[in-house]
Amino acid sequence: MNADPDTIGASSPGPTDSGHIPVLPAEVVELLDLQPGQVAVDCTAGRGGHAMLLAEQVGASGTVVINDVDPANLAASAARLASLPSPPKVIEIRGNFVDLPRRLADLGLAADAILADLGFASSQMADPARGLSFMRDGPLDMRLDPTGPLTAANLVNTLSEDELAEIIRDYGEDRMSRRIAQKLVAARATRPIETTLRLASVVRSAFGIHDPREDGQIGEQPPGGSRPVFRKRPGERIDPATRTFQALRIAVNDELGALRSLLESITRAAAALVLPSKPPTWLAPGARVAIISFHSLEDRLVKQRFAELCDRGVATPLTKKPVEATDNEAARNPRSRSAKLRVIQLGARNPRRSSI
Repeated sequence: MNADPDTIGASSPGPTDSGHIPVLPAEVVELLDLQPGQVAVDCTAGRGGHAMLLAEQVGASGTVVINDVDPANLAASAARLASLPSPPKVIEIRGNFVDLPRRLADLGLAADAILADLGFASSQMADPARGLSFMRDGPLDMRLDPTGPLTAANLVNTLSEDELAEIIRDYGEDRMSRRIAQKLVAARATRPIETTLRLASVVRSAFGIHDPREDGQIGEQPPGGSRPVFRKRPGERIDPATRTFQALRIAVNDELGALRSLLESITRAAAALVLPSKPPTWLAPGARVAIISFHSLEDRLVKQRFAELCDRGVATPLTKKPVEATDNEAARNPRSRSAKLRVIQLGARNPRRSSI
């Protein structure tokens, strides 16, 4: 499992949109195989990297629907599409992709291809106020939708030890979940855990790693940085706080619940497309569905549901195994290393087989 929240799911190595690099770009273009005039849907537009690729394929006669829970990301994506010499028709939908199928149906749209990149934009990761990373100190927030009602601080400071241990075990797959939960409950009894650096420090203490900040001391500062230097012990691949941050982020945003809902909507549409009456659905006959996951929990759900649809004969796999970044792409864009792309085609008898 590659689960570092300071590296996974953020597709841009730089702070600006001009430096935004979508993961697996060539593979997405080839496998979705969009044609001029078609309808493409980016379920998680982010900063618009993939949306730009889709727009170039459908052309000025096509339609690109961009969806995102983050209004800043949605605006940035729309601006990038508008900058194209011959932009397609662009429809902006703000919200969780759970509601996207209904909203597309309400608009009378049937997508020829949909893409869901389950990562998050580096702009979100780089903003300390979002609380997604322990690379910089910030409020313990972690909401991808800034208007959401629940923050990571709410969970850490109110849930029972059993509930915290369950979240860290199930969503972070951390064998130290019980010990971490004990440390969190003990630490919050002294004062609430409200910042990313304090959370990381408390989690590390469960692994026997002492942080001088817990004694009110100032740790060593990196050049131009805002946090004490933390060095992993020999043999450790990731920071001990990594999995807890992932677990809390998943819980705050109900990420797995949202993914299950999207997969269920795809399942219902796939079943409808093979009916003789062909009732209207938000996916067109032969629609291609591509999902990029960044950790094993997501990929397992996608793999199982796609296999089920193919076994039922309502979809055809276009990827026999998940497509991953080449060595060249991983070197160019390190955040692509944990990306896994799976693609199916719905309701098509003789889909084009991919060479990927």
